[in-house]
Amino acid sequence: MASKITILGAGPGGYVAAIRAAQLGAEVTLVEADQVGGTCLNRGCIPSKVLITTAALLEKFHRAESFGVKVDGRVSPDLAKLMDRKKNVIQGQIKGILGLLKRHKIRLCTGIGQITGPGKIRVTPRKGDEIDLDWDRLILATGTEPLNIPAFPFDGKKIISSDHVLALEEIPESVLILGGGVIGCEFAFILSSLGARVTVVEALSRLLPLPSVDESCSKILQREMKKRRIRVLVDKTVADYAEDGAGLKVTVGPSPFLENPSDKDNTLQSLEVDKMLVCIGRHPNSAGLGLENIGIETDEKGWIAVDEHMQTDAENIYAVGDILGPPKVMLAHVASAEGLVAAENAMGANYRVDYHAVPGAIFTSPEVANVGLTEAQAKERGVACEAHQVLMRTLGKAQVMGELAGEARVIVESDSGRILGIHLVGAHVTELIAEGTLAVQHGMTVNDIVATIHAHPTLAEIMLEVAHKAKGYAIHG
Repeated sequence: MASKITILGAGPGGYVAAIRAAQLGAEVTLVEADQVGGTCLNRGCIPSKVLITTAALLEKFHRAESFGVKVDGRVSPDLAKLMDRKKNVIQGQIKGILGLLKRHKIRLCTGIGQITGPGKIRVTPRKGDEIDLDWDRLILATGTEPLNIPAFPFDGKKIISSDHVLALEEIPESVLILGGGVIGCEFAFILSSLGARVTVVEALSRLLPLPSVDESCSKILQREMKKRRIRVLVDKTVADYAEDGAGLKVTVGPSPFLENPSDKDNTLQSLEVDKMLVCIGRHPNSAGLGLENIGIETDEKGWIAVDEHMQTDAENIYAVGDILGPPKVMLAHVASAEGLVAAENAMGANYRVDYHAVPGAIFTSPEVANVGLTEAQAKERGVACEAHQVLMRTLGKAQVMGELAGEARVIVESDSGRILGIHLVGAHVTELIAEGTLAVQHGMTVNDIVATIHAHPTLAEIMLEVAHKAKGYAIHG
């Protein structure tokens, strides 16, 4: 008899796990409270990239004359059509996932799933009768939602989340973005290109204050924001706000993380904006799942702990994706990798997830991509290393495209030449990071890159150039 595997959550972790389990011969049931594809497809990766694509096109139009193109008349966004396109892209992807589920004979139950005991789940649909399911193995993949901070409660009008901004009906004249992380920075460029006046407030000392992002990338991104007239306030936070007619009057003060603030740091600033977009965290969808009925405890914030095999403390129960929280890596492609491992292990394998070469892709303008260690991380671990960088403007393809901003930076182990990390800023670098990921994953050296012929003229040549630089024989860089 086939093993019965039930999966809670049909995001990039859950539906991929479902497909792999079905391929391995399991009888699979996938439970989803909303739409298949999860946050990534419906309220995250895909819809935001639709907006980014339009924003980039608008920027091209604004620079059209420099490319020898004369634009007669005004070029402006059509938000209604943009939202229609977003909806169509999402629906097309949903249709594709549903087709995959059908092909692999995966049962899809739409409704809220609650674990009622070992081997038992009750699904409550929006309409119709409750459904009781039996399972032999369970995979939890319920993801997260935007963190609603009590000091800045979402109202969907003046104080908005990333979910709200993806469904705007008009472009606000001014927006304050609270949080200069990945989501905040991506929306800063989107909204600026669509015509809003944008201010980014970040409590830490730099944009993209993530351990995996090299500080040089943050500096370049802040410089490019300045060129776009996006105002950036680091080491700051929103001290207070009040409704002011149709908008908000926001008071910006020193960050609580700022050590020994000066009198200048302590000076309060007053800003008038139409909306405040709050991008300072996400909250796990673990409450109400019935975890207590199977002996699974979360931490104080609601995150679920697993081992390297994606196994929870409870036998035959696995968890993948963002529900694991900051102790793991909260990215859609990581969720999919975890889902594959969980499904394999649920069917008797003994695989583990290797997190040492996870690529990061940030869709700002220019883009930011990274894999492996930063220079700071390598030194913290006591690894003797060197950092070498080459500007994107050295490439003929970058000159042709008019995309000169950015650099490639490689972190190399001093003795062996082994590539420890790659950090890219520039046009389409989220596509280029795959080569860096392969290099870090397999312990390749700069010699391996130098010995690999790269096509010309391409942006991928930046990998060759920075490898030459690391060997001390720069060609163009």
